[in-house]
Amino acid sequence: MSEQAIKQRPESLLRRIFSCIFRLLYFAFLALLIIPELLYLALLSLLTIPTLQRQAVFQHGLKLPLFANFDKPEKYGLAPGKVANVHFTTLDNCVLAAWFILADPFFQGLRASPTERGTPPTETVIRNAIKAHPTILFLHGSGGSRAISWDIAAYASFTSRLHANVFAFDYRGFADSTGVPSSDGLTLDAYEAWKWLVERGAKPGDIVLVGHSLGTGVAAQLVRRLAAEGVAPRGVALLAPFSRYGQLVEASAIMWPVRHLPWGIRLLRRCMRHEFDTLGAIGDFRAPTLLAHCRFDANVSHTHSRTLFNAMLEPLLPAVATKTTNSQDATAEERNARRREIVRTTDIPNFGVIEEFAGLHAPVVYVETLWGAHCWIGSQEGVQDEMAKLFHLGWHRHQT
Repeated sequence: MSEQAIKQRPESLLRRIFSCIFRLLYFAFLALLIIPELLYLALLSLLTIPTLQRQAVFQHGLKLPLFANFDKPEKYGLAPGKVANVHFTTLDNCVLAAWFILADPFFQGLRASPTERGTPPTETVIRNAIKAHPTILFLHGSGGSRAISWDIAAYASFTSRLHANVFAFDYRGFADSTGVPSSDGLTLDAYEAWKWLVERGAKPGDIVLVGHSLGTGVAAQLVRRLAAEGVAPRGVALLAPFSRYGQLVEASAIMWPVRHLPWGIRLLRRCMRHEFDTLGAIGDFRAPTLLAHCRFDANVSHTHSRTLFNAMLEPLLPAVATKTTNSQDATAEERNARRREIVRTTDIPNFGVIEEFAGLHAPVVYVETLWGAHCWIGSQEGVQDEMAKLFHLGWHRHQT
C-alpha cells in the first residue's frame, strides 16, 4: 500500500463518520417536524370513532367524585334527612338516579319533629315539598355527577337562599345511571325528569330549569320540546353556556390547525355526532331567562353568553342596513342607540356587570361576573340574587 493511500484512509473514514452524523441529524430533524403532525392527525382520526368522541364530549367515564356513595349524601355536606336518593325509568328503559333535595324552610319544619330527624324524605314528604315550594330542575355539566363539589355548593345555596327544592339527576351513562349518553338521549332524560316532577304535583310555573355548562345545551333542548307542547317553565338559568357545541369545539386550541385548512371546518362539522344547538333554540324561550358567565372562564368563553343575549335582543332592534335593502333599514348608529334605550346596564363594583331588558316574550338578564371561573359560577351569591329577583324565589316570592 502506497504512502498516499495510507494518508487518505483516515480522511475517508472521517468523511464517512461526518456523513453518518449529518444524515442522523437530518432524519432526526425531519422526525421532529413530521411525528407531531402524524400524532395530531392520529388523534383527530380517533375522535371520529363514535365511542371515543362520546367520551370526549360527555366525559362520563370520569365518574367524579371517585367511589361516590350516592346513598349517603351526608358524605358530601348535605344535611341528614334533607335528600332522597331516587330512581326513575325513561321511555327507552334507562334507569336514571337522582337526588331530591328539600327546600330549607320546608326541611327545617321537618326537623322540628324528633321522629323525622335524619330520615330520608318519603314519597309523601316529596309531594308536600313540591306543593309548598318551587323546584329547580338542575342539569349538570360534563365529566361529573350530582355529587361533584361545585354542584353541592349550588344545591345548598338554592335550597337556603332561594327557598327552592332541587331535583338533580345524572344523565344516562353518568354516575350510577344506566345507558349510553347522546345528545338526543340527554334531552329525553331531562324531559323524563320534568315529567317526574309534574307527576308529583309540580306545575310548570313552579319549575325553574338551571343548566350548567353541558347542562345548558340540555336545558335549551328541553325548553324547545316543552314549547312544542305549549308549556313554559317558571324560568330558565343558563350558567356558563355555549351557543352551539360545535362552535365551542371549533374555537378550542386543539382545533387551531384544522381551522386554518380550507376544508377543515367542513370536515369537523361532518364528523360531529353530538350537537347541542342552544342558539337555534333561543326562539322557543318563552320564560324569564338568566345568562350567567365569568369574564375569565377558561373552559367556555363568555362571548358565548353574549351571543345568546344578542340573539334574544335582535328581534327588538331595527333591521340591519345592507346594500340590497331599502333606505328604511337602520344604520349601526341607529341600532346602537336603540340598544341603549332597551338594555339597562348596571356596573357593580368588585362583582361584574348586569345587563337586562324586557324580552319579546319575557325578561332577559345577563350577569357577567369577575369571579366563579367555570365551575363555581352558580355558587356566586350575586348570581343567585338575580335568579331570586327574576324568578320570584326566596324573599322575592313573598313580595309578589
